[in-house]
Amino acid sequence: MKPLSLSVISFVLCFTGLMAQERGRIRDFGVAPGILNPGKYNAITDVAGISVGHTTLVKGDSIRTGVTVIKPHQGNVFQEKVPAAVYVGNGFGKALGFTQIEELGNLESPIALTNTLNAFLVANSLIDYTLAQPQNAGIRSVNPVVGETNDGWLNDIRGRHVDQKAVFQALEEAKDGPVAEGNVGAGTGTRCLGFKGGIGTASRVLPKAKGGYTVGVLVQTNFGGVLTINGAPVGEELNNFYMAEDVPYVVDGSCMMVIATDAPLSDRNLKRLAKRSYLAFGKVGAFSSNGSGDYSIAFSTHTDNRIPYTGIPMEKEGTELPNDYMSPLFLAVVEATEEAIYNSLFMAEDMTGQKGRIMKALPIAETLKILEKYGVRK
Repeated sequence: MKPLSLSVISFVLCFTGLMAQERGRIRDFGVAPGILNPGKYNAITDVAGISVGHTTLVKGDSIRTGVTVIKPHQGNVFQEKVPAAVYVGNGFGKALGFTQIEELGNLESPIALTNTLNAFLVANSLIDYTLAQPQNAGIRSVNPVVGETNDGWLNDIRGRHVDQKAVFQALEEAKDGPVAEGNVGAGTGTRCLGFKGGIGTASRVLPKAKGGYTVGVLVQTNFGGVLTINGAPVGEELNNFYMAEDVPYVVDGSCMMVIATDAPLSDRNLKRLAKRSYLAFGKVGAFSSNGSGDYSIAFSTHTDNRIPYTGIPMEKEGTELPNDYMSPLFLAVVEATEEAIYNSLFMAEDMTGQKGRIMKALPIAETLKILEKYGVRK
C-alpha cells in the first residue's frame, strides 16, 4: 500500500475538522441529558395535536428575524380553549395576553413568538386570524398570546419586519412531526449564553406506570450567563461567560419557554409545571439578569378539559390529575426544557447581521472535548 501524500492527509484532516463542526442536536453527539426517554421526535410536537410553524426573514444585510407559532390543537382554539397557565421568572418583557391566562386559566389563540418591537403587530395578526375563522363571526374580544425576545443586535428591530403575511404563513405552514431549530422563525436573530441562540425543542415521555404522559417544550433563547452543559463548565472553559475578564459579553436578553402536555392538568397544576421549567433555566447557567424577560407558558391538550366558548354547562365535568401524581411531570419538564435550550445552541449557526456584526455559534468540536474532559460524554 502506498503511503498517503501530504495533500491527501491535509484533505482528510480538513474534512474531519469540518465534520466535527457539523451542526446537530445534542443527542446526535452522544450526550443525553436526564434519565427519562424523549418522544419520537424529541419535540413539542410529540404531544398529539400540536403543530409548529416558522417564518424566517433573512434579507439584505440587516433583517434577521421571524415568527414562530405553536397551535395547541388543530381545531378552532377560540371555540375550544385549553387549560393554561403562565409563570414569570423575570418580567422585563412585552408578553401579551398573559394576564387573561392568569385570571381565567385558559388559552384561546395560538401562541406566537417574535421580536420585541414586533410583538404588537404579531398580536394584531393573531386577532385578524381568529376573527377570520368562520365560527368566530360574532366575537368581540380575543386574547392573542405573544412572547418575544430582543434580536436587535443582529436584526434591524426598529424596522418591524414581521408583518401579517409572515404570521399567516407560519400559521398556514404549521405542522406536526420534526421541528426546525436554530436560526429559524423567532430564533433567527437571537443570542444565547455567549453564542448564537435560536429555537430549540425537546420532549419526555413518562413510563406507563407513571401515567405515560408526554411533556413537550419549545424555547426561544436569547439570554446570558455562564454556559453549563450537563454540569460541565463549558462557558468557563471556552472563556466566554458573564463577568469574564476582558471578554465583551451581553448578559441581558430573554427566554420564552412554551410547555405542552397531554396530562389532564388544571390551570393550577399547569402553573406548578411552568415554575419547574425555571429550574432548567438555572441548570444551563442562566440567572435572569436585570434586563432578561424570562417567561414560561404551559397548557394541556387533554380533550376532556377543553373549554367551549358557547354552551358551557353550569357544572362542567372533567379529568384532573391529583397533586400526588405531579412529580414525574415536574422532572419531565425540567429535562425537556434543559435539552431544548441545548438544542437551540447546537443547531444554531454563525450569523452576520446588521452593521456587519457577527455572532458565532457554539463550537461543537471544542464543546465535545470539554464534555469528555468532565465525563459528560464518553
